[in-house]
Amino acid sequence: MAQRHLDPTDRAPAGASPGPHTPGDPHPHPAPHAPSPAPHTHPDTDTDALASYLRAQATEFLRALRRHRESGASPNGASPAARSATAPAPSTSHVDTARALRRAARRLSGTLHTFQPLLDADWAEAMRPELAWLSGTLAMEHAYASRLERLLQALHRLSGSPALPAPRPVTGGPAAAPVPLTAPPGAPGTPAPPTAQPDRGNLTVGAAKAGALLDRQLTLARTRAHSAALQALGSSRFHAVADKVALLASEVPLRTTRPHTAPAATTAPDLRPLATAAQDRLADAVAALPLVTAGSPYNAQALVHGLSPDPSPHPQDAPWHQVRLLLRLHRYAVEVLAGAYPGATGSTGGPGDAGDCAGVRLIAAGEALDRHRDASEAAAAAAQAARTPRIAPATAYALGVLHADQRHEVEAARYAFQHSWRKELTRLP
Repeated sequence: MAQRHLDPTDRAPAGASPGPHTPGDPHPHPAPHAPSPAPHTHPDTDTDALASYLRAQATEFLRALRRHRESGASPNGASPAARSATAPAPSTSHVDTARALRRAARRLSGTLHTFQPLLDADWAEAMRPELAWLSGTLAMEHAYASRLERLLQALHRLSGSPALPAPRPVTGGPAAAPVPLTAPPGAPGTPAPPTAQPDRGNLTVGAAKAGALLDRQLTLARTRAHSAALQALGSSRFHAVADKVALLASEVPLRTTRPHTAPAATTAPDLRPLATAAQDRLADAVAALPLVTAGSPYNAQALVHGLSPDPSPHPQDAPWHQVRLLLRLHRYAVEVLAGAYPGATGSTGGPGDAGDCAGVRLIAAGEALDRHRDASEAAAAAAQAARTPRIAPATAYALGVLHADQRHEVEAARYAFQHSWRKELTRLP
């Protein structure tokens, strides 16, 4: 398909800087206001920082798109006709390019949401859902692959059986070779496979069939997600999004253009109230979480709901997923503020050592929410597989134990989040 849109990725636009990519989703508690920065030296300092951040993320998006096109037509890397089986793998894999596209799309969408009052309203409202659609579509294949790997590893850990299947590659494009859960028997430096314990007999019997059932179901879902990603990347809808992102890399549609001769005190916008509003929304959502319930490492109510015939998502998980999304929006707002106020590093709690300590603490809180999301989705997949008609009792038993194990991981992640969120800052002597 001919390239229709601009691709200004050979050089970054003027004023753009690479956007930071923090692995966690940090946020302080209690939610303080942003620090008082140095006085403005230009009436458009805040607007310039916002525009620079958006241009930088748009440039990252286009760079990832170019790397994807150079690697081949398939999102799993170069097509089989493009290289032989003995040729080295491309330097930029599908995992890297898809992650870069998702990361830039999420940051653009989140920034447009938080700072929409400073941007053209119609443009921002049209862009946000398209970027969310793209990042969500590209994330599904990786989510199913990670979920299958997580469940198979948990089955192996619970049963002690070395015979669980490894995740299969997706049909339609070469994928990275799956990492086996266990090394082949007799491999050099490999200990002997563990023998099943007497009290794990029933679990060991059903673990292999449970693993095979999960492999079939999640591999099918992953294949469909792979096809959906291919279709999305070749659709006119995606090219329309890429066209708008290419224009964004050179020009940010702000709401108004203020004359530079106007007094700074009356015309200069301030990013901090909008960032503080995102921070307050996060603080309110965390305050509504059942942290008292998460104070114990296991919540039996989660198991009761998960084993019920109702296939709806667990009602306790939705507020935690919402907090994770709000935490991400807050982090992106902090990144924008860091461009306007270089002293506000780590978090909006303040510059210096205290802000750095808060950033480390809050990264752990974000990682706990990521584990919570992964474990809750894995538990739902195990419960869905257990509802498969006419499966053997031993298979259903293994899936039930697996579900309980993942719900335990959910509660452990909630406990870890609570510990990171409420932990007081300490200074080393």
